[in-house]
Amino acid sequence: MSMTAVILGLPAVAGLVLLAVVLWDVFETIILPRRVTRRFRLARAFYKSTWLPWRWISRRLSSSHFRESFLSFFGPLSLLFLFVVWAIGLILAFSILHFAAGSAINAPGERAGYWTDLYMSGSTFFTLGLGDVTPQTALARVITVAEAGIGFGFLAIVVSYLPVLYSAFSRREANISLLDARAGSPPTAAVLLRRHTQSNGADALVQYLRDWELWAAELMESHLSYPVLCYFRSQHNNQSWLAALSAVLDVSALLLAYADDALRWQARMTFAISRHAIVDLAQVLNCPPRAPDGDRLPPGELQNLRKHLATSGLAKCREEDDVKLSELRQMYEPYIAALSDRLMMPVAGWSIAAKPTDNWRTSAWARISGEVAVSPLSESEEKEHF
Repeated sequence: MSMTAVILGLPAVAGLVLLAVVLWDVFETIILPRRVTRRFRLARAFYKSTWLPWRWISRRLSSSHFRESFLSFFGPLSLLFLFVVWAIGLILAFSILHFAAGSAINAPGERAGYWTDLYMSGSTFFTLGLGDVTPQTALARVITVAEAGIGFGFLAIVVSYLPVLYSAFSRREANISLLDARAGSPPTAAVLLRRHTQSNGADALVQYLRDWELWAAELMESHLSYPVLCYFRSQHNNQSWLAALSAVLDVSALLLAYADDALRWQARMTFAISRHAIVDLAQVLNCPPRAPDGDRLPPGELQNLRKHLATSGLAKCREEDDVKLSELRQMYEPYIAALSDRLMMPVAGWSIAAKPTDNWRTSAWARISGEVAVSPLSESEEKEHF
């Protein structure tokens, strides 16, 4: 049988197809710096098949603290298992190619077959170089050299991929932690606005919204390139990137609807990039928008927010602007609701029923009161409620 006939055999075609699928999936997931919307992807199928049972188990855990801890393991573990799936796929592909080439492998003391091909493929992929099995023909040597090169390159890409991923995660979490003292834990639009009503509060709020404009842009860029980051949860159970983004969208929508020129202009910029990020992330995670479960901002809470905005001097609230706020909310709340349901991450609230508990006030040993001298807020502000 000629070499051409062997290469065109059915096992060879299957091996080449599997090799191409895995390598292309690795390229799209790690190297390609843009979102991929194709319906079938190996990585997407992997996350869909693993996240659904993981979420099903977590819903049946009675302790909310244990449930959140259980969910936090999924992101890092899924990443490691995805590497394993890719490696297994490549090893299988090259073992099939060896088999299609006639199992031309020298294995002293035994007859070469598919299991020998599989062992040869695994040993070559991980560059073990044991020497107990060796290729016999020119074609087998070509396959062996190609696998050794791809295996070495794959391991190098994986090693370089992890620091990039965790660097993006750290940058995301830094701003979420900074949000704690400004918007409470979990963050709410009401607390964020209330804590910017002191002197120069409007200027500080403009600068803060500008910082979050940059944060939302970086979030979109990093999480579209590496969607696995969406499953990485924050270090505190009452924090998440989705809650932070929804709180910033809520504040931007309020200021867009009611505020004056300077605040409104920056709120428009922050709202635009934040809404862009939430829509694109919903698309890349295949989360169609849906109506939220109940009204996030009932009329009573809206009235309290409008009253506070008017008395704080941040905005001049008029009832006719309520329609604009409703229209702005419809532009992003369905996407937030879809992502919240998919990722099991609660979204931010609009206002609060009681005094917020900031993470910096608590520890494993004690909890400090809101009126201590080290508070970054004034005592009168801490005692104020909507």
